[in-house]
Amino acid sequence: MTNSAVPSLFRLSFLLFTLQVMNIGRIGAATRFYQFKVQTIRLTRLCQTNEIVTVNKKFPGPAISAQEDDRIVIKVINMTPYNTTIHWHGIKQKRSCWYDGPSYITQCPIQSGQSFTYNFKVAQQKGTFLWHAHFSWLRATVYGPLIVYPKASVPYPFKKPFNEHTILLGEYWLKNVVELEQHVLESGGPPPPADAFTINGQPGPNYNCSSKDVYEIQIVPRKIYLLRLINAGINMETFFTIANHRLTIVEVDGEYTKPYTTERVMLVPGQTMNILVTADQTVGRYSMAMGPYESAKNVKFQNTSAIANFQYIGALPNNVTVPAKLPIFNDNIAVKTVMDGLRSLNAVDVPRNIDAHLFITIGLNVNKCNSENPNNKCQGPRKGRLAASMNNISFIEPKVSILEAYYKQLEGYFTLDFPTTPEKAYDFVNGAPNDIANDTQAANGTRAIVFEYGSRIQIIFQNTGTLTTENHPIHLHGHSFYVIGYGTGNYDQQTAKFNLEDPPYLNTIGVPVGGWAAIRFVANNPGLWLLHCHFDIHQTWGMSTMFIVKNGKKVQESLPHPPADLPKC
Repeated sequence: MTNSAVPSLFRLSFLLFTLQVMNIGRIGAATRFYQFKVQTIRLTRLCQTNEIVTVNKKFPGPAISAQEDDRIVIKVINMTPYNTTIHWHGIKQKRSCWYDGPSYITQCPIQSGQSFTYNFKVAQQKGTFLWHAHFSWLRATVYGPLIVYPKASVPYPFKKPFNEHTILLGEYWLKNVVELEQHVLESGGPPPPADAFTINGQPGPNYNCSSKDVYEIQIVPRKIYLLRLINAGINMETFFTIANHRLTIVEVDGEYTKPYTTERVMLVPGQTMNILVTADQTVGRYSMAMGPYESAKNVKFQNTSAIANFQYIGALPNNVTVPAKLPIFNDNIAVKTVMDGLRSLNAVDVPRNIDAHLFITIGLNVNKCNSENPNNKCQGPRKGRLAASMNNISFIEPKVSILEAYYKQLEGYFTLDFPTTPEKAYDFVNGAPNDIANDTQAANGTRAIVFEYGSRIQIIFQNTGTLTTENHPIHLHGHSFYVIGYGTGNYDQQTAKFNLEDPPYLNTIGVPVGGWAAIRFVANNPGLWLLHCHFDIHQTWGMSTMFIVKNGKKVQESLPHPPADLPKC
């Protein structure tokens, strides 16, 4: 690159970023319209050409941009042979539960050849969010960023970056993911690992036939960049780092945090994180790397990192790429160190007087297998079938919209008897005195918990060691929550330490491997909301339940009527 070309690229980069901000930064709320065509394309990755499901023939999918308090209207047209829905991960859907998106929870799927229009406000929200499919494992390729900018008159609580880039961390399978999920369910065994990790859809040079499939960011020296990180993977938590550069976390899950500087971060599936990076190194090419965090034992996983380029403008073609160093795959200390550094930007109003205390165990189960074809159907441990549960209840997905059944007071589709404490008290992490390892069966059910509007809730999530302990990413729809505490081992009320001054405000929490996490929130959003592990395989196996928040006394505290074009089952 010639010296004269550098100022031109500098000006072009700054101009594009300025135009983007000007386009968003209008006065007053707007309505933004999008059309999503869910359709298949032929894509070549890893030496093979396969058919994948995409939105608008893009992988990853198109970005949605809005401003705080805008209304977003998206017409989704299903042109594939599969059912589909879209979930707007992290958007609270205040009084718009009908548009939340999880299939058979708030809506029936959009069937092949049909359409549905999502219509919601991003009320009092700003930051980095994610949209993704919420049917089967389609979100392996059906996902994209949803960026909500502050209002025009509201600055960032940190120095304005020179430019910004969105980084989507994903997993890629060569097999059809709908068929793959069906095969895993039929076998009763574990899923295969992804064939590759990807950064913005590109695996990078560590994989076969991928030397040119490398995402790259062009960087101006001495400038500050905002990177919007999104873990769009479906079954893996991942580390991310940039060679020789420090990352300053300023936002997680669409909420500002006190600046925290680190050399690497870990994101659970569905989590978003904004980081500031200063281009303060020698002009050259530096690796951005994504690799696995696998806390479970005896699990097969992809251990080849995805690589992208963080390239300074002015770097020479023959510059050697500086490699990035990721933590080892099971580095629990690296994960805890970052979590310890997360604090809300300011003091927050954490609920003090609690109306409902819940204790929810999360873990894997092995159910008995009575198949006449055990070699094909009983591939779990001890010739059983793998399952997952909350309070030992394995969630059974219905074939109707539970929200619609609740709204119309239809009976027989779900029950309101989800236990708020586990039925058995034992050493959750290490096993019970009566050898809990031999008592791994989970009950089945489609159960929910009901809360009065405005209830102040505390939940203790307890990781269990019935089969294996691991870090579980638990996601709550329709609400964010304060993470007031966490720790290893069994939760002990006498020794647990809570932060009630400035805890982080999240919508997805990685419950520590072999440990616990405590959250608090106010149930102030009427509707029916899914609580589930954001590992798709664990949700498939049943690690989910539902919260119902009743209508309040005022119109603005009540769920409106269902939309006229709500899909039918």
